[in-house]
Amino acid sequence: MQNYKQQFKGKKITVMGLGILGRGLGYTKFLAECGADLIVTDLKSKEQLASSLDALAKFKNIKFTIGKHKLEDFRNRDIIMKMAGVPLDSIYIEEAQKTGANIEMDVSLFIKSAPKTIVVGVTGTRGKSMTTMLIYEILKANEKFLKKKVYLGGNIRGVATLPLLKKVKAGDILVCELDSWQLQGFGEAKISPHISVFTNLMPDHMNYYKNSMEDYFNDKALIFKNQKAGDVLITSKDVKKLIQNSPSTLKGEGKGEVLNGKIILPDKKSVADFKFVVPGEHQRQNLAYAVEVAKQFKIPIEKIKKAVGGFGGVEGRLQYLRNYKGIKIYNDNNATTPEATIAGIKALNKQALPVINRQGLLKRNNLVLICGGADKKLDLTNFVKEVNKNCKAVSLIPGTGTDYLIKNYKLKVTNKIGKDLKEIVKNALGLAVRGDIILFSPAFASFGMFNNEYERNDLFMKIIKGLK
Repeated sequence: MQNYKQQFKGKKITVMGLGILGRGLGYTKFLAECGADLIVTDLKSKEQLASSLDALAKFKNIKFTIGKHKLEDFRNRDIIMKMAGVPLDSIYIEEAQKTGANIEMDVSLFIKSAPKTIVVGVTGTRGKSMTTMLIYEILKANEKFLKKKVYLGGNIRGVATLPLLKKVKAGDILVCELDSWQLQGFGEAKISPHISVFTNLMPDHMNYYKNSMEDYFNDKALIFKNQKAGDVLITSKDVKKLIQNSPSTLKGEGKGEVLNGKIILPDKKSVADFKFVVPGEHQRQNLAYAVEVAKQFKIPIEKIKKAVGGFGGVEGRLQYLRNYKGIKIYNDNNATTPEATIAGIKALNKQALPVINRQGLLKRNNLVLICGGADKKLDLTNFVKEVNKNCKAVSLIPGTGTDYLIKNYKLKVTNKIGKDLKEIVKNALGLAVRGDIILFSPAFASFGMFNNEYERNDLFMKIIKGLK
């Protein structure tokens, strides 16, 4: 194994964004242990960062700039560790580049620094977390067959990838979820995973990308753009069409082949006979992607099926929580776009108990939706149509996105806004009766009422667990 400490000892590194989710803390602590000369700068206050700052207090090789960024912290540095969501035109990144700093992110720096590792990367607007966890669980369950260790990294809650340098050996496998921001680091490093999965592309983060789907796609496309001969892209027909229409992602002759890699288009029909607990046709498609990845490692189909059969789902992704007084409650907290919530509604409508209306027709709208939050500048037209058609009622989370929804669209179903999440859950329960389903699927960002989506998730889980 390489001496990972020597790669960072004495290096002048600025960490741009310590954060409170654990990833920034994880790689900052690792770099400090390696003896790097660190500056940590974050726009959040000391109070917001208290737990992370306390964990780093013992290190003498860290200087902190809290509550602001300073240009001098980005001058004459070897490496800038960039947080997710840093503006594309950041004056601080521009300043760092003037003096020759390498701009890095957690996963891409790990790949550049690790012994030769097989990297499986997953991106997409929807489904990347589920697909990532399915791939990881299938491969992890088959480590003995693979004769390799399998590790999980990327955009996973509380998981920093860089510290895996302590464990990983040549030939091991890293499975990582990659959002568009992490992929910016791949672009800087001119690398792509050996096996890439690109689930889909839908409008998201348009407040960051200034309504440019092209810019959003270009960041996502970095998951395959620097693949080499023998590498594989597993994706959908829709994404392949996007690739074919983007000259910068094709071979010179424009035949629809991704640079040097190979495209595989798995279909959910290929996993129709798999036992899989997660509801929704879109989740079956994610399963198809994961199974295709496992096939790239020559894992026998029966071993794949066994691993999938033991998969219990992912927290915050159409996660069944409990039956409360005859009302089923699902947690789909990580649905932060209208399309993601639409998919959740469609998935659970298949479980709904039919009722007879006055015309004698079967109706399935016994679903009470909890949604709302901060605006991401996304079109809500199809979302509102789906809610009006297939939801019984809506309990709303306050926020800029909710304000925009109420002002510009007409919710025809019963709806009620709450002042905090406890009241919002209470409102939902008041709108539901035995046999109904409550779906917590926000469709908007968490900021405003919450620091992040994980805080929102944890509070919802706590409230539901405490129901008596």
